[in-house]
Amino acid sequence: MSIFDHVQHRFERTLQEEMSLQEYLELCREDPTAYASASERMLSAIGEPEVIDTAKNPRLSRIFSNKLIRRYPAFAEFHGMEEAIEQIVAYFRHASQGLEERKQILYLLGPVGGGKSSIAERLKALMEQIPFYAIKDSPVHESPLGLFSPEEDGETLESEYNIPKRYMRSVMSPWAAKRLREYGGDISRFRVVKVYPSRLNQIAISKTEPGDENNQDISSLVGKVDIRKLGLYSQDDPDAYSFSGGLCRANQGLMEFVEMFKAPIKVLHPLLTATQEGNYNPTEGMGAIPFDGVILAHSNESEWQQFRNNRNNEAFLDRVYIVKVFYSLRVSEEMKIYEKLLQHSSLSHAPCAPDTLRMLAQFSVLSRLKEPENSSVYSKMRIYDGQNLKDTDPRARSIQEYRDAAGVDEGMEGLSTRFAFKILSKVFNFDSSEVAANPVHLLYVLEQRLEQEQLPREVHDRYLRFIKEYLAPRYVDFIGKEIQTAYLESYSEYGQNIFDRYVTYADFWIQDQEFRDPETGELLDRQALNEELEKIEKPAGISNPKDFRHEVVNFVLRARAQNEGLNPSWQSYEKLKGVIEHKMFANTEELLPVISFNAKASNDDRRKHEDFVDRMVARGYTEKQVRLLSEWYLRVRKSQ
Repeated sequence: MSIFDHVQHRFERTLQEEMSLQEYLELCREDPTAYASASERMLSAIGEPEVIDTAKNPRLSRIFSNKLIRRYPAFAEFHGMEEAIEQIVAYFRHASQGLEERKQILYLLGPVGGGKSSIAERLKALMEQIPFYAIKDSPVHESPLGLFSPEEDGETLESEYNIPKRYMRSVMSPWAAKRLREYGGDISRFRVVKVYPSRLNQIAISKTEPGDENNQDISSLVGKVDIRKLGLYSQDDPDAYSFSGGLCRANQGLMEFVEMFKAPIKVLHPLLTATQEGNYNPTEGMGAIPFDGVILAHSNESEWQQFRNNRNNEAFLDRVYIVKVFYSLRVSEEMKIYEKLLQHSSLSHAPCAPDTLRMLAQFSVLSRLKEPENSSVYSKMRIYDGQNLKDTDPRARSIQEYRDAAGVDEGMEGLSTRFAFKILSKVFNFDSSEVAANPVHLLYVLEQRLEQEQLPREVHDRYLRFIKEYLAPRYVDFIGKEIQTAYLESYSEYGQNIFDRYVTYADFWIQDQEFRDPETGELLDRQALNEELEKIEKPAGISNPKDFRHEVVNFVLRARAQNEGLNPSWQSYEKLKGVIEHKMFANTEELLPVISFNAKASNDDRRKHEDFVDRMVARGYTEKQVRLLSEWYLRVRKSQ
């Protein structure tokens, strides 16, 4: 199917299907979705969750305390928001069951750049997936069931067409009442259409924003008279009325109210009757207009606190279902957000050196955490990410202890994901000759940006401390290991020589025999052998060298028996491999011949250098980054 056919098919699928009122009632008898509420249709669009038993995953079990968690494919891109998403789904579930949530405003409360608008857009997109049924030509897309009286027709509709009485809460619109008078009370003349909600055409989906305090009135929600029609109709005639308000357009669907509490309080009053009674009054002397939909609002915490502290707003406070949308406090999930944002940009294929996104995510999460007492905030960050620190930090606490001490508002302050992505954009474009990102440029851009932000001195110093105390030192270790790994692979002979010499010295030391070096002729007694062995063991912190030597020699003797008497590879025994690596990198100068980009003294050094660069490129770096990061590493190591 071509793209043109695909668009044509999509257009045809959403065309209105028309039927008589009798046919609609027959459909209701067979298909309950024909009279489903907006919440039920939303729940259907969200779909069934994937239930995850976190007890089966060590990391997730630490984060979620072995609970069963639900993840919804419809919200797969909202990383680290399991709790907020579950609360939103619970709102629609309870509202679809006819509980109190049906009469409440769904209110997303959270800091700037936390994802509130993205959730709202996703909910509007989901609302578009499931069609609903409305009276043909109705300016407010009202339900055909509004033509009937709940008191007089409710039992008949329930017994004959299986429509529960609770679905008959909407009133007839002034437009429908006028048509009914014109039809002489014959409701069979009304036609019913199957309609797909549409953001583009504002069908069952609308968006309202706060206007100026002086000129915004309730007409932005309830509509107003169309002065062009006053020459044909009286002012209180429904046909003279413009049903253009947010509530009018969103009937049987979803109305998004952006930054709701920035709007004047007088503008918000129609929301009370719309949610509680299922209808609201227009600006003119007409009958009430039906509303059977969902009102979704969102704003930042400062507006909410100001609104909540005003006692005149108590009627509203009881009609709001609050869902807190926190910043992500898990580094792994924050990284996934950056990856998603990069995928939707031209930087999706630009080189990004390993650990760049992780370092930025760590900085963002650290800014959002409340500093714990008697524990490191860096350890707290790692615990929140599901890491096990029992063996590395005895002062680290459990995730629940950290949460209890921090309180319920942790994650409502700090640096936003939007701020972090702007930092990332600068990092990618830092080098004028190469669009790429690396942690060294990231550290520089972060420090530069902190100076420009003019943050309070205490906050500025705290953020700078995160960089100096946590990020930079740990990146030195990380890039050191990256360089070492690539270096070792291109300089394996050196490691093997150290391995073979260590094994020989240890073997003669255990047997209490003197060893004569075949190359130099030097004779080493047991004391001299011990000194040579300690040169390798001490940098690695071997606490019990005697047992370690016996262990290594026994391993090598067994390996020789299976390897025709030859020593195994120096990387084959993990414990000794780590000891040799410490020995090899105890002196930075030993790295220079291979990893530096200076002129090489020999063809052998040049070949090893080229091998080193190739291996670094294979690990995800560009050649330019290899040079930058290697020189930075050598410079930092030299200054330590």
